Amino acid sequence: MSGDSVLVGSFVAADYLVFALMLLVSAAVGVYYAWADRGQQSSGDFLMGGRRLTALPVSLSLTASFMSAITVLSNPAEVYRYGANIGFYGLSYIVTMVVTSEVFLPVFYRLDITSTYEYLELRFSRATRLLGTSLFIVQTIIYTGIVIYAPALALNQVTGMDLWGAVVSTGVVCTFYCTMGGLKAVVWTDVFQLGVMLAGFLSVIVRSVVVQGGVLPIISDSQQGGRLNFWDFDTNPLRRHTFWTITVGGAFVWISIYGINQAQVQRYISCKSITHARLSLYINLLGLCFILLCSVFAGMCLFSVYKNCDPWTAGRVSAPDQLMPYLVMDILGDYPGLPGLFVAAAYSGSLSTVSSSINALAAVTVEDLIKPYTNLSEKHLSWISKGLSIMYGLLCIGMAGLASLMGGILQAAISIFGIIGGPLLGMFTLGILCPFANSKGALSGLVSGLVMSLWVGIGAQIYPPPPEMSRPLSLTTEGCNFTSGSLNWTSTALPTHLASITTAPVHNTDDKPVLADNWYSLSYLYFSPIGTIVAISVGLLVSLFTGGWKLKVESRLTLMKEDTTLYHIFKFFKDRVTTRTGKLDLTRDREMKVGNSNPAFCDVELDLTKNSIPS
Repeated sequence: MSGDSVLVGSFVAADYLVFALMLLVSAAVGVYYAWADRGQQSSGDFLMGGRRLTALPVSLSLTASFMSAITVLSNPAEVYRYGANIGFYGLSYIVTMVVTSEVFLPVFYRLDITSTYEYLELRFSRATRLLGTSLFIVQTIIYTGIVIYAPALALNQVTGMDLWGAVVSTGVVCTFYCTMGGLKAVVWTDVFQLGVMLAGFLSVIVRSVVVQGGVLPIISDSQQGGRLNFWDFDTNPLRRHTFWTITVGGAFVWISIYGINQAQVQRYISCKSITHARLSLYINLLGLCFILLCSVFAGMCLFSVYKNCDPWTAGRVSAPDQLMPYLVMDILGDYPGLPGLFVAAAYSGSLSTVSSSINALAAVTVEDLIKPYTNLSEKHLSWISKGLSIMYGLLCIGMAGLASLMGGILQAAISIFGIIGGPLLGMFTLGILCPFANSKGALSGLVSGLVMSLWVGIGAQIYPPPPEMSRPLSLTTEGCNFTSGSLNWTSTALPTHLASITTAPVHNTDDKPVLADNWYSLSYLYFSPIGTIVAISVGLLVSLFTGGWKLKVESRLTLMKEDTTLYHIFKFFKDRVTTRTGKLDLTRDREMKVGNSNPAFCDVELDLTKNSIPS
């Protein structure tokens, strides 16, 4: 297709130089950590950075790892086509960080585990651990394929950069520094790549503001074009993006990423203290919100520049994900090096996601599939970890080839996390919050949640929801003044079928199944909550029917009240009030006047017995 689309400009030497420099610095970090840690031979040092990392680099790395090219390319295109209400993701980020730091982090940190799936064996059974690990590996390889392929395709068609050259070079560099430097290299390259992503975004935003004559014209254009559609509180679950789908559905998706996804958990439990780990989550929240703000504003810039002449309808680009690179070549083409900076930003997003995925895949494979069944030395395990990093790197590059067959990238990526992440989140929640959940309940919950979310997810791919549910906003080509004979290959009718640009066959309305208009049209953001809720409900019912209420679970495997910040705040204020008045502490007064109370007849007898059992 790229032969037909009209290139705005193409890369010059300076652009390639900037891009190459970004790859070079990333590779250099891997070499540095391989050299600095050459004396350390354990797989723990390689996979967990020796658990000595501090809050700041970890928080920046957490921000970078799921802010992939999808954020750089798809979020602005999303705002351009559907409006700025994806800004509500900010609320789901806040809910996510609070839930993660209060519910999941204390339990994982206390257990001192490398793989989150180790928890499943400690709490339920080996079968749940193996199933959880397998699902994670499948989900991550598919997702990583999309993340490598998507930017390569979008950038190839607009900048003329070689598609498979870009896919292979990013895949190889990534695999190289993961294999050389382990988690430390991943974290520090993420920090560098986050800087590149922000620089790329800001260069486009600043230039757009200059071109459009200030920030206010951009906001007013977006307002007139209906892009500032924040007040959409429609509760209809079939609508693609509303306040509710984004905050509720988004929160479930992000909690399944931050709360239980190995790539994220592995990073914050490698912090040197739980305070550093909590802090890293909250600093990361600021980073996430800032990047979200940048991507939403970049989408508004995109609309403001092309409000009278939409390059997509006009056939200048063949997919919405190419709009952002098109804008870059259009307004930054005269500044050698700046288009290269933007492309480096998109690829930095990819590299950070792929590297954390490769490192996480190596970690779960060593911890869940190799260690329990062999007794190899630490040195051997360390070499195996490196070998696995290479293997998964190659696998992810191969997956990029398959990703070329998938549809719109933001939707595809979130759908994958929803379909597999939702049921997994349900199983972990059962373990941490429900002391009577047993392994039969956990397994049946996971399987039934997975079946439900796969059913709705695959149905939605085959029968995309109608445009009146996704509500694409109007785009016009009235102001276009270019002439080209090759415009007819993208029919101008294409944007009416905007729900998702999929390669799925278009079906006749007559032979649509009954479920197509409601169940399959469900917003893709609800795939995750469906999986989670079904997994928890089925898990609880099966556990109760199979004698789960008799279960005695070690207290360290579930959330204890001492784990929550709220408990410590309450205790702090209670102690302050007690010491100030001196009258509230009735037990102390009673003991002073009447001597010690008899433990045999004390109303807190149960607590005494519970505390005396060593946990």
